[in-house]
Amino acid sequence: MRILVDTHVLLWWLAADPALPDVARTAIADPENAVVVSAASAWEIAIKKAAGRLDTPDDLEDALRANDFETLAISVAHALGAGRLPPHHANPFDRMLIAQAQAEGLTLVTVDQRFPEYDVSLLPV
Repeated sequence: MRILVDTHVLLWWLAADPALPDVARTAIADPENAVVVSAASAWEIAIKKAAGRLDTPDDLEDALRANDFETLAISVAHALGAGRLPPHHANPFDRMLIAQAQAEGLTLVTVDQRFPEYDVSLLPV
């Protein structure tokens, strides 16, 4: 399975935070699964860190490599897909993750309660 982790899930994984649901932890740790991180998550983390709203390490790229996570760039097709989504969710980063999961056939790993309102494959957590 190819899974796309949302920003919260990514941060919980990197911090070994017990808030990460066991189902998500198991899926991420499973060597049979490819774990994908969107550029949108890196962008969201960088913005919140610069605003002083998030304390994260400065070496996100190194952390992703150390965990063998794949990265996913944002394409024009992803941006157009995010723009076409119904307005169930206002967060532009989350909308991008949903559009990317749809376009790339990825299973999204999130604890966000609004994601099931979209036509997207979700890992139930």
